[in-house]
Amino acid sequence: MTLPSNTTRRTLLKQGAALAFARNATPVAASLVAMANAAAQTATDYKALVCLFLYGANDHYNTVLPYDLTNYNAYYAIRKGTTVTGPYEGIALTRASLASTALNAPLSGGRQMALNPQMTGMKTLFDAGRAGIVMNVGPLIVPTTRTQYENKSVPLPPKLFSHNDQQAYWQSSFQTEGGASGWGGRAADLLLSGNNASALTCISVNGNALYLSGQQAISYQMSTTGATTVNAIKGKSLFGSSACATTLQTLMTQSGTHLLANAHSQITQRALNTYDTVANAIGASASTALSNLFPSSGTNTLSAQLKMVARLIEKQATLGLRRQVFMVGMGGFDLHDFLPDQHPALLQKLSTASLEFDDAMRYLGTSLQVSSFTASDFGRTLSSNGDGSDHGWGSHHFVMGGAVQGGQYFGQAPEIGITHNAQVGSGRLLPSTSTDQMGAELAQWFGVSKTDMPAVLPNATNFDLYKLGLFKV
Repeated sequence: MTLPSNTTRRTLLKQGAALAFARNATPVAASLVAMANAAAQTATDYKALVCLFLYGANDHYNTVLPYDLTNYNAYYAIRKGTTVTGPYEGIALTRASLASTALNAPLSGGRQMALNPQMTGMKTLFDAGRAGIVMNVGPLIVPTTRTQYENKSVPLPPKLFSHNDQQAYWQSSFQTEGGASGWGGRAADLLLSGNNASALTCISVNGNALYLSGQQAISYQMSTTGATTVNAIKGKSLFGSSACATTLQTLMTQSGTHLLANAHSQITQRALNTYDTVANAIGASASTALSNLFPSSGTNTLSAQLKMVARLIEKQATLGLRRQVFMVGMGGFDLHDFLPDQHPALLQKLSTASLEFDDAMRYLGTSLQVSSFTASDFGRTLSSNGDGSDHGWGSHHFVMGGAVQGGQYFGQAPEIGITHNAQVGSGRLLPSTSTDQMGAELAQWFGVSKTDMPAVLPNATNFDLYKLGLFKV
C-alpha cells in the first residue's frame, strides 16, 4: 500500500487504533483521531503552564465569598451555626472578618466579593492585576441547564461527585479514573519538538499526574529536593561495592529480546540520563537569592514544590526548553468536618505560595511567560452538614501571572442560595463555565492553535470558546 506523502506509518497506526476504539467509545475516538492528525507546532519563545491542584475538593464558598450586604446575608443565613471558632459562626465567616480582603473589582448588580481572611497574598496579586477569578467553573460535556440535568436529557460528566473520577476528569477533560492522557500532556505533544530535553517538558513535583500525560510527552516526576534516581547507581556504591553498583546498572539498562524487559531498560536509561541533565542544570540547591523568595518553603509543601518549579524555569534556557507544563498540589480539602479549624490554614498556604511564586517569576524576568491556575475535584455544598460541607460541582478558581488580565472576575457569578436554577441541590453549583472553556484559553496562550484545540480538549467544540478573556492581548 502506498501512503500519501503527508501520512506516516505511525499516523496510520494511531488512526487505526482510534477508529478501532470508536466501536466502543465513539465520543472519545474523534479526539484521538484529531490528536493523530494535529500538526506539530513550533515556538521561538518560552512559556510554562503551572497547575496547582487542590486535592479533596476546595470549599469555594469560603474561598471567594459574597461581601455586599444582600448576598452576604443570604450566605450567612445558610451557613451560620451556634458554634463559634475564631471568625466562624458555624461554617460561616463573619462579615467583619472579610473587611481586609474585600475586593474592589465590580460585579453586575452592585455585587462585591471578598477573599478568605487568610488569603492576603492572593489579594495582593488580584489588586496588582496579576491574578483573576474564574467564577463557577466545572466539568461539562455540553452546556447544561438544571432541567436538562434533572431529566438527564443531555450527556453529563460521568461519576459526578466522585473524588478520583472528577480529579481525573478535570485533568483529562473527558475521562474518569483510569484515563490515559491529560490535556496538559496533549498540549505539550503539539509543541514537544521545540524542546531539546523533551523528557523535561511535563514535570510533576507532586507525584503521578494524569494531567501531564500525552501521547509522546511523558510525566517526569521530581521531589522538592531534586530529581529522583537509583541511589546505588548514582552513588556508585551498593553494599559498599562499586562493582555491585556497576553490575546493577548493567542489569537495569541492558537491552534484550523480550518486549517488556527491553522497554523497562530503555525507560531506566532515560531516567538515569534525565537525572544527570537535571542535576547538572539546577545543582544541589537553589541560589540564595531564589531561596529567599520562598521563605515559607520549609513548612509549606506547596511553596516547596513551587520553589522547585522556579529552579527549573530559571534554567530553561540552559536546558533548551521552550514549552513546559508543571503540576504541583496539596491535599486536605475534603472537609466534611473541621472546616473552620482546617480550611483557613490550607488557604493561607495556597495564598502565600502563590505570592512567593509570583515574586520569583518577576525576579527571573519570566512573569509574562509563566501562567498558573488552580484546579480541584469539584466545589462544595453551600449548605452546612454541621461542621463542614459536602461534595459539589462548580467552583471558583484562580488564574495567575503577568500575562493574565488580572484584577477581575471571569464568567458568571452565581446566585447565593439553595433553590435557584444555577444549583442542583444544597447549593451545588451547576457550572456556568466549563473546564474546557477555561482550558482552551490557557492552551491557546500556551501556543495551541484553534484548529488543534479539539485534539487537546475533546469537548471544547461544544462550547462558545475564547470569551472569558483571561489573558492580555
